[in-house]
Amino acid sequence: MNVYAHGDKVFNLHKKLPISAMTCGMGNIGAESIGTIAKDLRRRLCGDRPEWRIDPANYTIEEVAAKARQVIFEERYASLAPAPPAPHSLEFWVGGYGSTISDGHQVWKVRIENGVCPPPELHVDFGGTGLLVGGQPAPVMRLVLGIDPAAPQVLQKAGMASPDANSVANCLRNGLEAQLVMPTMPVRDAIELADYLVDVTKRFFRFLPGADIVGGDTDIAVVTKYEGFKWIRRKHFYPSNLNPLETGHA
Repeated sequence: MNVYAHGDKVFNLHKKLPISAMTCGMGNIGAESIGTIAKDLRRRLCGDRPEWRIDPANYTIEEVAAKARQVIFEERYASLAPAPPAPHSLEFWVGGYGSTISDGHQVWKVRIENGVCPPPELHVDFGGTGLLVGGQPAPVMRLVLGIDPAAPQVLQKAGMASPDANSVANCLRNGLEAQLVMPTMPVRDAIELADYLVDVTKRFFRFLPGADIVGGDTDIAVVTKYEGFKWIRRKHFYPSNLNPLETGHA
């Protein structure tokens, strides 16, 4: 397998609405990249087919996540023959504001793991605040929670019973967690925190023996209540100065 450093991981799912998406895990389904599939989903959400088109005056983020699952899993993944060998996983996070913006933002996740894809999972309810990590969470969890996700398994291998190992791990997390995210922190600080945590993860895997499975330039986007979707940092496969009117990228 190859490790590519230029995959697209962040997407704007509707040019005129505050809806974003982020992916981690598998970078493709069959011969299509997740970036291509996300753009196909966006075209449908903005198109004329009533079963796919989002009504800007009446839609929810849950509805968008359900449509994302339909495209990613029911259409693309389910049509693979044979299915990818285990282990494999894909996460597709959908977040932003529905038509009733005053309700606040939500974050939903579509998850495929070894061929199983449950309904979209709600991770941030209306206006909630928190730190969500996907893909390779160990470096960030070590830094923020003070403990690796594999700690319970390590304790069990050392002879500790499973309930006791989980209890000790939870105790350490509760006592060591660093409170980095605040509900009232400025948007600029949230951007810099996210950039820092991604950079920590990239550098961790750079020095860890094995392939650099997290790397490349970091794309950053922000969705706010009043400004909507805004790119903060974006890589392109083409020079932007030669394509000043190009807006077709996700």
